[in-house]
Amino acid sequence: MLTLEAKPLTQAAFEPFGEVLDARTSPSFPINAGRTQRHHDLARVETLGANPRTLVSIFVSQPVSLPLTLTFLERHPLGSQAFMPLHEERFIVVVAPPGDTIAPQDVRAFVTDGRQGVNYRAGTWHAIQSVLEREGEFLVVDRGGDGNNCDEYPLSLCVHVAP
Repeated sequence: MLTLEAKPLTQAAFEPFGEVLDARTSPSFPINAGRTQRHHDLARVETLGANPRTLVSIFVSQPVSLPLTLTFLERHPLGSQAFMPLHEERFIVVVAPPGDTIAPQDVRAFVTDGRQGVNYRAGTWHAIQSVLEREGEFLVVDRGGDGNNCDEYPLSLCVHVAP
């Protein structure tokens, strides 16, 4: 079993897998007569394959127990997948680079601070939604359309959250 320690999520550490969505650190500009700050173009939404379309959904996830035990990672080869917490829910992010296999030494684990979201690039291996402490609601942007857009890879993992 691979044991990982989930470190705090930063854009630099997450760069190989996608983008961190965080209004506190992204550039912005005023709109709506100056009453709104627009944090613009935070992630590249990827929709590949036949008849693609962008989906906007809300996921409601139940909290996990720690340490987190996982038996597989999944990927979406035909599109990106973004998760943004709606109520400052912290969650664990486990990722591995795209490819047909997963090398254990390439797997990384992060923990968000509740105000960060993530956008997994197309093909990036990742864990299923793993919210901490309480039920979580997430705005999710991903790909719909023809073709199989979810693969699973068996992998035995145990994730601890860094103090």
